[in-house]
Amino acid sequence: MSTINQSRRRLFSRNKNDAIRLPWVKSSVEFTDLCTRCDKCIEACETQIIIKGGGGFPQIDFSIDECTFCQKCVDVCKEPLFEDLNNVPWQITANIQEKCMAYQGIWCQSCKDACDTSAISFTLSIGKAPLPNIDKDACTGCGACVAPCPSNAILLKNVET
Repeated sequence: MSTINQSRRRLFSRNKNDAIRLPWVKSSVEFTDLCTRCDKCIEACETQIIIKGGGGFPQIDFSIDECTFCQKCVDVCKEPLFEDLNNVPWQITANIQEKCMAYQGIWCQSCKDACDTSAISFTLSIGKAPLPNIDKDACTGCGACVAPCPSNAILLKNVET
């Protein structure tokens, strides 16, 4: 009996919006049509958060570290994938899931401590652990809050348009 390679199967069934692509990628282009999978962006990334994703295309993995918006991935790419660097890098924001320790009554603010833009705040309540709030306008989508979260409760998602 042959086994099914699930990673190859997901290549055809995955939601194209699941992968977080590089910052400043044009929304008007189909990334997988123009990216040559040369891996130069992966090699250039100063925080090593660009990995080979489905089909070998680069994508961001915030469980490794954050994006510093150093622009090295843009600088090494020869393809017409990127917008003007004066634009916002991407339309993603942090989202805190129900498995957050604060929702379980445990005092934790590791995400707030990691957020340089102060986009994450906590609301104090009597008799409860403070609960997190994300200011979507202040969140840059850098992902600094993801790796320090002890319960893996923070996901970065494309902003709903």
